[in-house]
Amino acid sequence: MSDSSRDTAEGAGWGADDPGTYRQLMPTEVRRISWLDPRMLWAARNGVLASWFGDPTGRTRGRWVAQRAAAGAPADKVIRRSDPDRFSFMVIGDTGEGDDPQYAVVPGFLTVGQDTNFAVLASDVIYPVGGADDYAGKFFRPYRDYRAPIYAIPGNHDWYEDLGAFMRVFCGGAPPLPEKPAPRPFGRAWLRSLLWHRPRHDAGERLDRARALRGEPAQQAVQPGPYWAIDSGPVRIIGIDTGLLGTLDAEQGAWLREVARGPRPKILITGSPLYVDGGHHPCPIEGGGTVDEIVRDPAHRFVAAIGGDIHNYQRYPVPLADGRTLQYVVAGGGGAFMHATHTIPRVAVGGVTEADFRCYPLRGDSLAFYSRLYGRRLRLRRLFRITEAEATAVIAERLGIAPTRGPGGPVRITRRIRLVATLLGTARRPDRGARFRLPVRKIYTSLFSPSSATYSPPFFKCFLRLDVSPESVRLRCFAATGNRAQELDPPVEDEVVIPLT
Repeated sequence: MSDSSRDTAEGAGWGADDPGTYRQLMPTEVRRISWLDPRMLWAARNGVLASWFGDPTGRTRGRWVAQRAAAGAPADKVIRRSDPDRFSFMVIGDTGEGDDPQYAVVPGFLTVGQDTNFAVLASDVIYPVGGADDYAGKFFRPYRDYRAPIYAIPGNHDWYEDLGAFMRVFCGGAPPLPEKPAPRPFGRAWLRSLLWHRPRHDAGERLDRARALRGEPAQQAVQPGPYWAIDSGPVRIIGIDTGLLGTLDAEQGAWLREVARGPRPKILITGSPLYVDGGHHPCPIEGGGTVDEIVRDPAHRFVAAIGGDIHNYQRYPVPLADGRTLQYVVAGGGGAFMHATHTIPRVAVGGVTEADFRCYPLRGDSLAFYSRLYGRRLRLRRLFRITEAEATAVIAERLGIAPTRGPGGPVRITRRIRLVATLLGTARRPDRGARFRLPVRKIYTSLFSPSSATYSPPFFKCFLRLDVSPESVRLRCFAATGNRAQELDPPVEDEVVIPLT
């Protein structure tokens, strides 16, 4: 087994001069995404409009679900597979940017997943707006050599064109929804409709040709809608659709309460993680209650809740009052730009301490990554650039923790290093406030999204493999750096065995 980032800097991908073969998989022309491009931001405006003028996704989702039911989808939305009691599946989240970081994940994903029964894409299948014409290079091409079915739950970006392309690809070629009557003039819905981004009329004309890239019978999967359950072996896997704003409509909430019943162990897959960045986000349901209340109920027997949306890996083993431990996992590192982990404060949430918490990339690697990015973007390399050993040391100092990876020698933490750590939003211990506060932790990734600048390793991407038996679920997080060594033998960054009995 190869070194992980917890073992050595080389295991994290630093210092390697042998890039992987992933670029051979990419199309010759790649339209790279930059969230600094005003045209990109304008196309992705629907989330902002929903927060200002009301979120229409619940009603739109209801129309999609009704259409699929009329077409013969099962009323309980349960996919009943014939997998044995021992089987494996993959989970990969926030994949679809279609550039180097996404394709860098593919070789390791195929190696680790070659004997698995199916895969689940957890949130944001296609950036920037879930468009049908992007599925060729951002879904069908990268995963054409994965020989098993792929199921998916949509993220907020898949909703930016009202989920039409997602439904066509994953839900049996669902036709477009009929036009709705125009809203009354001058109301909030009318204002929203004036500004709402919609797909082009000719969008998806090449979709049928793209489907041929994953055209083998063993690769086919048809799901009953944007949310579903899979009965496979001894477990039930439940995928929910949290729409544009990270909530559930009342109809989906009632369905979730129904499919959560019974003694079968369950795993939740969601587009909005319930524990993330050191905080608890229980996910409200329209009409009352939360998703986490359903997950925690001992009668429902959930053992894990896995969420996308945030582009890294995090795990919170939350102890419950009845003696169980629920594994809350963030798994959004499948291809989109890397969200920082060095901004995560020292963890103390839901009974989880820093000693229990796991993340990838490690906070020190995250800080070193961003220092290089900002030095390059601002042309201030001498000011911003800090080594991975220096970053690891200043993280340990600020959080009051032992270094996650030994520096390999003495490291002197200078004023410049501390300043860079502050400017890049590095967290502090909760009992140690900063001498001066900057709002950078909230805004720096918005100002300088790394997605348009990280085209060389290490990328710090990841994916999950879950091995299920009647006794347990073994969950492993594998790294993908873009380097050849990690392509050939993807390192395990985290592992936990979850008992089912």
